[in-house]
Amino acid sequence: MSDFKFIDLFAGIGGFHIAMESLGGECVFASEIDTFARKTYEHNFKKSNPSLFDEGMFNDDIRKINPTDLPDFDVLCAGFPCQPFSQAGHKRGFNDTHKSERGNLFFNIVEILEAKKPKAFFLENVRGIVNHDNGNTFKIIREIIENELGYSFHYQVVKASDYGLPQLRPRTFMIGFKNEGVLSNFSFPPKIPLKFNMSNVWEGDCSREIGFTLRVGGRGSNINDRRNWDSYLVDGEVKKIMPEQARKMQGFPETFEFPVANTQAMKQLGNSVAIDAIKACGKAMITHLETLTNTGENMANTKNKGEWTELYSFLKLINDKKLMLADKDLNIKGSLEHFNVTKVTTLNIVESCYLQDNDEVLVKNGTTGIEKKIKVSNFLNKNILKKLSDAIKMGSRTFNIPEFNLIQNRLGISIIKGGNSNQKADIVLDINNNQVSKENEGFGIKSYLGSKPTLLNASGNTNFIFEISNFEPSKIDVVNSIDTRTKLKDRIEKIHTLGGTFRFSKIETESMEYNLSMVDSSIPEIVSTMLLEFYLNRTNGISPNLENIFNNGNTFGSDLISLQVKVKRLLVAILLGFFAGKKWDGSYVSNGTIVVKETGEQVGFHIIDMNSLENYLFENIKFDTPSTTRHRFGSLILENDGKLYFKLNMQLRF
Repeated sequence: MSDFKFIDLFAGIGGFHIAMESLGGECVFASEIDTFARKTYEHNFKKSNPSLFDEGMFNDDIRKINPTDLPDFDVLCAGFPCQPFSQAGHKRGFNDTHKSERGNLFFNIVEILEAKKPKAFFLENVRGIVNHDNGNTFKIIREIIENELGYSFHYQVVKASDYGLPQLRPRTFMIGFKNEGVLSNFSFPPKIPLKFNMSNVWEGDCSREIGFTLRVGGRGSNINDRRNWDSYLVDGEVKKIMPEQARKMQGFPETFEFPVANTQAMKQLGNSVAIDAIKACGKAMITHLETLTNTGENMANTKNKGEWTELYSFLKLINDKKLMLADKDLNIKGSLEHFNVTKVTTLNIVESCYLQDNDEVLVKNGTTGIEKKIKVSNFLNKNILKKLSDAIKMGSRTFNIPEFNLIQNRLGISIIKGGNSNQKADIVLDINNNQVSKENEGFGIKSYLGSKPTLLNASGNTNFIFEISNFEPSKIDVVNSIDTRTKLKDRIEKIHTLGGTFRFSKIETESMEYNLSMVDSSIPEIVSTMLLEFYLNRTNGISPNLENIFNNGNTFGSDLISLQVKVKRLLVAILLGFFAGKKWDGSYVSNGTIVVKETGEQVGFHIIDMNSLENYLFENIKFDTPSTTRHRFGSLILENDGKLYFKLNMQLRF
């Protein structure tokens, strides 16, 4: 791990950058919004890391990041905004939207971890985050990281003085590893003595061995004031701390320069991390990563329901040798309405299974070219498939199904865990019937063996932003404090009651707006109106929702049938064509979808019968409400431009 890559989020002036680089890391992406901090960061790192700045890898707003566009990296580092959780502030936590969205920016980190799946993360925040909101905030952070993202989670409240620096500065360090498995024995390094004290910092006799925690604001209190943090008694004289001393207390090298005024330099140092503490814990993290890498420890035999269903569908197609086609109600259209399947593979294996007319399967390795014939009925039949589908339904989170592993071994195939989340085709078939003959035809898989499948998953990419006019900013908390069972509906109604009006502004990410406009230029406006109808009146069905907004006078220059056609095309484009976080070229990545029903039976749709596919989606897709906290929507936001905004999220479920 001596040449690992890391990203530096909420980078400030680069404390993480210095620490990780000293351990052999290369910073491949950084993000910092403060103009003055950006100036200091670039001044100190451009010579040693020119590509970071010359190739546009120094971002100014994490909300503009499309996670899939980030370069690959091993470790995510982030000292995310601490003011919402600090004792010195209002402690609004995730609900702090009074100065842009600083309270919920942790969830941008979540989206990056989810998309890029780095080997490890290292997060830093104030000590108070552990007990904020009676521990609920920290509980949410831990549950998301462990249960949703599949990382281990280790934390400790660390003082700068624990690792040699003469400053209190208690901070919560959070470190985790992807697929740590049974080797979840990471521990923070032991404390060490001070490397120097405050007398060394001042180059004189200081009355304190360990200094106060550097802060932002409150500068200039009397030395005897309980709020004092920047006055020291040195050689019998009261002195105010300046950047020269603060830089030493934080562990920055003497060569580190501040091309800004002293007031800005003090603010930047007060916001920074204690470098020696980061370096010591970072070294322990990298050492543990080496252990994980060298032992090859993973959870290859555990999969989630989606991953098991992909393998189930694979085996069922081998057993059935056909895929029945369905109508809009998922009923088989007729005994003659099917595809014969002659080859089955996936994008996650190197083997292809050629289905023979008899009971045999020819398994061919695409890399080695080795072939072998296998008699399928020895280990696969209808009853076994029923047991497998029942096991999937009963499973939770990630789990193991030993019978699957035995069948997989008998076939001599190796499914790669996880696959690629950025692919529409889960399985690839050679198919034929009296209408069509296709090779390597990609099909997606939608499964009812777990919770109802999604067509479009919630993320920052699917946030629609509305500008709120005629609303008094002092009333923000009146709206955001509403926490009823129907809080989104009630918050929207409250905004209306207080005189506010909604105007669709934009979609949070450029890629999603581009993709919707590729279907039709009016689609972003149509969908934004449908979202307001859904969240206000709970009209979750696509068809009745569209009828309601049309009957309310929102025609978008089209008749109802034309609007329905546009929305049907959008649903198919989401199913077969584009991802929300990546600009679409207008083509279908997959040409069909397989639906695994709750019974374990499966049926298919294909673009040769676009009418059935469109009608199935139009009548079965519904708007869904994801977590408002997790996906950063449903609250009034006072942005830095002085304008008020409100976001609604688009998630679509079968």
